Amino acid sequence: MPYVLLDCDNPIPERMKHTYVFDPEEKIIPASNINTVPGDMTERGCAFAGARGVVGGPVKDIIHMVHGPVGCAFYTWGSRRALSDNELHRRYCWTTDLQESDIVYGGEKTLEKACMEAIDEFPEANGMMIYTNCPTALIGDNIDAVGNKVEEYMKKPVFPVNCPGFAGVSQSKGHHVFNTMFYRWLKKKKEQYPEKCLKEENKTPYDIALIGDYNMDWDVAVINDLFEKIGVRNVVTFTGNAAMDDLFKLTDVKLNVVHCQRSAEYIAHMVQDGFNVPFTRVSFFGITKTSEALYDVAERLNIPKETVDEVIEKELKPINEELEFYKSKLNGKKCMVYVGGPRTWHWIMAMKELGIDYVVACCTFSHEDDYEKMNINLEKAGLTNVLVMDSPNEPELEEAAEIYKPDFMLVGLKERYLFRKFGIPTVNSHSYEEGPYAGYRGFVNFARDIYKAVCHPIWNTIHEKEDKFEEYKVK
Repeated sequence: MPYVLLDCDNPIPERMKHTYVFDPEEKIIPASNINTVPGDMTERGCAFAGARGVVGGPVKDIIHMVHGPVGCAFYTWGSRRALSDNELHRRYCWTTDLQESDIVYGGEKTLEKACMEAIDEFPEANGMMIYTNCPTALIGDNIDAVGNKVEEYMKKPVFPVNCPGFAGVSQSKGHHVFNTMFYRWLKKKKEQYPEKCLKEENKTPYDIALIGDYNMDWDVAVINDLFEKIGVRNVVTFTGNAAMDDLFKLTDVKLNVVHCQRSAEYIAHMVQDGFNVPFTRVSFFGITKTSEALYDVAERLNIPKETVDEVIEKELKPINEELEFYKSKLNGKKCMVYVGGPRTWHWIMAMKELGIDYVVACCTFSHEDDYEKMNINLEKAGLTNVLVMDSPNEPELEEAAEIYKPDFMLVGLKERYLFRKFGIPTVNSHSYEEGPYAGYRGFVNFARDIYKAVCHPIWNTIHEKEDKFEEYKVK
């Protein structure tokens, strides 16, 4: 069997069912999306982070009120580079900052007061989202009732998000809860605010919604540019750089295009069932995947293939020389990946295009279907003996790095510091170094940042010092 028990997991052998070595002849799906084993130093985030930080947070022109103690509101600021063109976005921290007396006697009055003050202070806000966290959910504060009062006062949409941190085993549950609650809320509010929906006379046969892109370093701008060149109009993105009013148009398009297939495919299914809007799954990371995405969307909207051929040819011509340079420098390098959801398998073909060996794949909150796609993409790329870990802990990551000796790592926000101490270059492929990374030009940016990390002379200096230290220890 290809399951693996790492040495560090001997005290918790249950971790073996989460770790395997990919074998195309014996494909398996590891245990995933289940409770963390006691004693496991998990790297997971909470459901609140999934709802507030990932899906809700990129909405740009509203007040994001965190109802609870101030600690959870820290996620308000720029830890995720989901950029926008609105001055209100991620520049302020709105929270009720609950104290012990609020927890004992209830915090609804404090919430209502905080919301009214925020509205008076920021009249330019076009709505509000109110988030519970663990303490306010446990004491049972009714944010729906408060939200109704606030909406009556504000005369703009207010969306209560009941998703405390303990709602699920990881941040993935927060994605699911937000999607489900928002869809139900949207169905009701479309009747209340019909003027915000896409008017029939303004619709075109080429209208899409981009589902599950959060505009990291202007990814959405790159993707929209490609869509426009093949004749497609992106009416709304869920939720990167989206205004609250934009989101009312989510059900008025011809096709939903799902980019992040873990955090937002839920709402694509619901819109398809409720409003008969079909959806397709795509990836805009790498040359091959980006081209496949454009052909797929064009075919579904009856756009001639020749139109896409012409756009791709024009996009590739100016980047080929630079891309070939990076390929020549990165060919044969080994890569270890630890990022969220689909990006673990999104990057497989992108690494192959750069000539990089993909040796370890880790994800915090993947589900079974993510690992099915992982296996499919690993086989397509002709890879074997790739170590795959579900929800790895820090000792497992260290041991994997020691065994496979990657030349660099694709990581998120926090893991990079640990591995740089080990002398392993890192590239933030979650929130990016100098993006965007989507599309053709974005892929060049991605290759450039890997090259800058791997080929920087500082690593030679560090490794020389390590070698001298080892010699000294021997003496």
